[in-house]
Amino acid sequence: MDRKQLIMDAAAQSFSQFGYKATTMDQVSKIARVGKGTIYLYFSNKEELLQEIMNNVVHEMHVVALKTIEENQSFIDYFHEAVQGMLKFREQHELIIKLSQELKDFGTPVVYEVLQSLEEAICFFIEEKIAHAIKKKEIKDCDPKITAFLMFKMYINLVNDWKVRHQPLPKDQVAALINLYFIEGLAP
Repeated sequence: MDRKQLIMDAAAQSFSQFGYKATTMDQVSKIARVGKGTIYLYFSNKEELLQEIMNNVVHEMHVVALKTIEENQSFIDYFHEAVQGMLKFREQHELIIKLSQELKDFGTPVVYEVLQSLEEAICFFIEEKIAHAIKKKEIKDCDPKITAFLMFKMYINLVNDWKVRHQPLPKDQVAALINLYFIEGLAP
């Protein structure tokens, strides 16, 4: 394993255990078993190190979403499966869980930025699929960026936020609601 990856793995482990704020470059160097100066050969600061790790997380999440796709799925089925796969990944990924908790507890600006970039990557993925569905005439012409944002936010609210005040919605009902409010409204 190359040193850069070793450092990133060590930092991911430390961020997952202690959060961004509590992780120090000294901890990362001890976990990676490299000198602190070695870290700075690859990363200028802790923020850059976290961003690089999150870029890898985004790539992993993209791979997970693509694995959920079946060749002849309708756009709504595709959307539902892909977003559910990405959210499940996000909910099970220790680093994202820890960073989300840190943001909630402390409002760390760097953590806010990397979690926002994660959300933007998810929305961009959906945006690409919407643009493709428009070309295939599966849905009406619309602004893919705005539609992706709204669909993602609605999905998050139905899956996560709804259950704070109500019984959790079954997977099929979430898909039906997305279909009702978006797809039937966008259908040609």
